[in-house]
Amino acid sequence: MAVSASLGTPRISMSRRVAARLRRNPGAWIGAVILLAFLTAAVFAPQIAPYDHTRQNILRRLQPPSEEHRLGTDELGRDILSRIIFGTRVSLQVGLISVSISGFFGTAFGLAAGYFRRLDNVIMRFMDILLAFPGILLAMAIVAALGPGLYNSMVAIGIWAIPVYARVTRGSVLGVKQTEYIEASRALGVSEFRIIFRHILPNIASPLIVLSTMRIATAILSAASLSFLGLGAQPPIADWGGMLSAGRMYVRDAPWVAVFPGMAITLTVLGFNLFGEALREALDPQVQKRN
Repeated sequence: MAVSASLGTPRISMSRRVAARLRRNPGAWIGAVILLAFLTAAVFAPQIAPYDHTRQNILRRLQPPSEEHRLGTDELGRDILSRIIFGTRVSLQVGLISVSISGFFGTAFGLAAGYFRRLDNVIMRFMDILLAFPGILLAMAIVAALGPGLYNSMVAIGIWAIPVYARVTRGSVLGVKQTEYIEASRALGVSEFRIIFRHILPNIASPLIVLSTMRIATAILSAASLSFLGLGAQPPIADWGGMLSAGRMYVRDAPWVAVFPGMAITLTVLGFNLFGEALREALDPQVQKRN
């Protein structure tokens, strides 16, 4: 029991130190508040939205913000606030699922390339091929092959980010696998599978967590770009990129149709970036040494 307690203490103190650094970081607070607001809107969208986000009223099309419609109406007379609230669900879903896809496969490829030297050259040359294409163009090509739609855009954005995770994971594995405790595990006859998933993966989790936080913001922005081009979520799904694309036709006469969805995208990306940067600083070993 004493040994277990002594081994558990550093982990607990480490998590407390990270939490303390996050509490002292204003960027973490701002990012967390923004993300909590959008998460609440996504979870309780039917209760929060003042109107049915699909209901059309041509007689009230392109109405400016008013007491009845806080953010105005779009070209089909739909309430913009309601559509932004329901669009939060789509954006967060795209971000989380696409990052899960890229994180799972990218981490697996990176672990294999970093630990098994005979697989390194093959895997990383394939990653280099994917990185040779500009990200958004690669996503557009994948969506064009699979067909436009919300789920296909998630897959495309997920595939786009796989090489990023693979490179980060591989670099971290190369640094960890030469340490003494890994060598000791090999000497004791511990299986390679156990070494990878019990000893190496937990010790490289910090950069992957920070990367995932940043990549969610990139995924949301990329999904909005695909929807803006007509390759993402299709009507009548409430999607911020699609709303922005439709609103660009009325920028002069009814700017609110495009401005408010654009603000929603900006705030969400800002929230993830602020929190991700604060998390990176909190988990940075150099910062930990100074503190």
